[in-house]
Amino acid sequence: MTTNGMLLLDKSGGMTSHDVVARVRRIVGERRVGHAGTLDPMATGLLIVAVGPATRLLRFVQAETKRYVGTIQLGIATDTLDADGTVVARAPVPDIDEDSMTKAAAALTGPQQQVPPMVSAVKIGGERLYDLARRGVEVDRPPRSITVESFRVTPGGDDRWNFEVVCSTGTYVRVLASDLAQRLDTLGHLTALRRTAIGVHDVSAAMTLEVLEDATRLGRSPIAPTRAMVQHLASVTVDADLIRRIVRGQRIDAVPTVEGSNVAALDRAGELVAVLGRRGDQWQPEIVFAADAGPDRS
Repeated sequence: MTTNGMLLLDKSGGMTSHDVVARVRRIVGERRVGHAGTLDPMATGLLIVAVGPATRLLRFVQAETKRYVGTIQLGIATDTLDADGTVVARAPVPDIDEDSMTKAAAALTGPQQQVPPMVSAVKIGGERLYDLARRGVEVDRPPRSITVESFRVTPGGDDRWNFEVVCSTGTYVRVLASDLAQRLDTLGHLTALRRTAIGVHDVSAAMTLEVLEDATRLGRSPIAPTRAMVQHLASVTVDADLIRRIVRGQRIDAVPTVEGSNVAALDRAGELVAVLGRRGDQWQPEIVFAADAGPDRS
């Protein structure tokens, strides 16, 4: 079975993203495994996992827009801002109609600054915030720039509201839910969260860890080729001579009609040779899969 490429996994609740990575390592027998975009233990849905040399491409996947669906419970706040936490406060819920909710959600769209929650993997002074939170220590967290492209909320009954949000990388949806509740003069936390897409990748194409395990045991390889990780980038086909230059780290002339700061260089079989970065009117090799870039394949 190939051990270089991408897996689309449908994470179940109760697992950390690190748990998923550790299990994939055992299943596929490869130490180099990483993921793009952490999901909290309560959250389910799409987790993109890279195996082998393809882990070098994770930054291109990580930068892609994310889509989530979930449920917000109004009137109750928890220390983690989701259902895994301990209830820390309760507040009355005013009479909220759908129009008021839509306006409040719309006010939270667009570019903005968001402060990460204390229970998160962000490092402050070399320590993870969740480690500080466990010790009862709260520290100032610098806000980070995020963009919420859309935030649609519909009634779910019993002070619960269902939502779909499309947002940039680095967005904490549980903070967004808490901020929404505050705009409505109450408190709130997430009771459900599911990631349904990362860029062009949809959870409908994902598999569970159990399916991955069964496929591996039967000798089938569900690992997609490296090209799948950068299919959102513009691409250019390179011949044997250009492949040799790319493998040596040499720049090649850019194709004027191909736009973008990065481009996927493919051989004639459509397999990924390298990711190139634009340098004026040339492309500089940034990530090269030298073992896969022999001239005989073009």
